[in-house]
Amino acid sequence: MEKLRIVFMGTPEFAVGILDTIIKNNYEVVGVITAADKPAGRGQKIKYSAVKEYALEHNLNLLQPTNLKDETFLNELKSLDANLQVVVAFRMLPEVVWRMPKLGTFNLHASLLPNYRGAAPINWAIINGETKTGVTTFFIDDKIDTGAMILNKEIGISPNESAGELHDRLMLLGSEAVVETLALIEKGNVQTTIQQDNPEIKTAYKLNRENCKIDWTKPATEIHNLIRGLSPYPSAWCLFKDNGEEWNVKIYEAKIILENHTYNIGNIIASKKEIKVAVKDGFIQILSIQYPGKKKMLAKELLNGIAFSERAQAV
Repeated sequence: MEKLRIVFMGTPEFAVGILDTIIKNNYEVVGVITAADKPAGRGQKIKYSAVKEYALEHNLNLLQPTNLKDETFLNELKSLDANLQVVVAFRMLPEVVWRMPKLGTFNLHASLLPNYRGAAPINWAIINGETKTGVTTFFIDDKIDTGAMILNKEIGISPNESAGELHDRLMLLGSEAVVETLALIEKGNVQTTIQQDNPEIKTAYKLNRENCKIDWTKPATEIHNLIRGLSPYPSAWCLFKDNGEEWNVKIYEAKIILENHTYNIGNIIASKKEIKVAVKDGFIQILSIQYPGKKKMLAKELLNGIAFSERAQAV
């Protein structure tokens, strides 16, 4: 049995949960690699990654390279003398980095590979209406999320679950998967499975303004899945138009009402307590919304200050 000396690579909150579990299971983490600091927000204040915050708090050896092929960084990485690297929500590694440790470099991905390779697996599983997803650990190779799989764990997705809620459950499941993978590597018991490509594989495309926009001509279920699959971040959006004005709104939570009606698609129907948008097979009732320059609020709170005319339209 070989004692593990681990370099951990990751950036967002999701990665922090995994790193914390590795430390709490008494594995030796000899270094942490995370993204360089970036200015963020209106004041352009320097923002640390979630992983950097954690590393500083726990006095872990921290490296923040801007170029992963930089000679100085590679020498620093080599000097840590790690025999294993663990990657969670980081970036594509050059071969000189992932080949460096004797026992290899493995990644935790938040999907059941080979499905949902790519940048946003949690979001797309919900957007596409999946009823199950999971996590996979695999050894990194020269492509994105294609390496030999070590193990996976499956989890159900409930019909109203948001991406934020699923993210938190997958972080816990991912922590279990990583610790189990570490134990297999430590004992020399790893058996891998090669990923099989097929035409049915679904991709976790990068999220952008275009694919986050609500298309009100789609069926209610698809719209609902988009809203919850993008909640709380980056959030689904659309335009509300009324009385010659237009607002770019974000929608965080909604529910489906399936019924026949005679409204035009996109009509906004508002009472004092609720906002509904007409779709072809019923209505999407908006529960949580954000107007430009305002905080996120319940629809009934918004209606305290805004009244819609009968011509109000969501586009």
